[in-house]
Amino acid sequence: MRLWDGAALPAGLTTRLRREFACWQFVQRQILDLEAERRSAIRESQEPCMAQVRQLLALKGIGENSAWLYVMEFFGWRDFHNRREIGALAGLTPTPFQSGGEDHEQGISKAGNTLIRAMAIEIAWGWLRHQPDSVLSLWYQERFGAGSTRLHKIGIVALARKLLIALWHYLESGELPEGAALKPATA
Repeated sequence: MRLWDGAALPAGLTTRLRREFACWQFVQRQILDLEAERRSAIRESQEPCMAQVRQLLALKGIGENSAWLYVMEFFGWRDFHNRREIGALAGLTPTPFQSGGEDHEQGISKAGNTLIRAMAIEIAWGWLRHQPDSVLSLWYQERFGAGSTRLHKIGIVALARKLLIALWHYLESGELPEGAALKPATA
């Protein structure tokens, strides 16, 4: 390696780059090992939470990371009683403001699990792409599809909340979200 003018790299910089590269390789190896362990657990484990992960993985638009996060951080350790609990724990509920004659919304509460909220929004975008014929996608397109970018962002949060609730119903009852498609079976 050389500098922009063709000169050799200083010895200290070369050593530092080698050390940083070795750290990166070590962390990369750990990540690959953890991912392999997780894939193995998903395939072979008989635990109820792994069955839920496999159930979510059967849906188009849901990947390994999102299914794992949803079950391990959200659905796998808590019994929800209603949709309001799900929205509140995910931080996807509206926060109304009422004072005197004033009455308006202040956006979502963001008081819940940050990782779940971020993943729910990512999955909602993926849901629109991979499940375009589902009732939830059609609802979003009808209500927010022709709007501005700001409206799309507001709508995706609403879709994320509705989708999270639909996935909870799917895990509890086995009933697919209406119009949702499963991934093709692999041999």
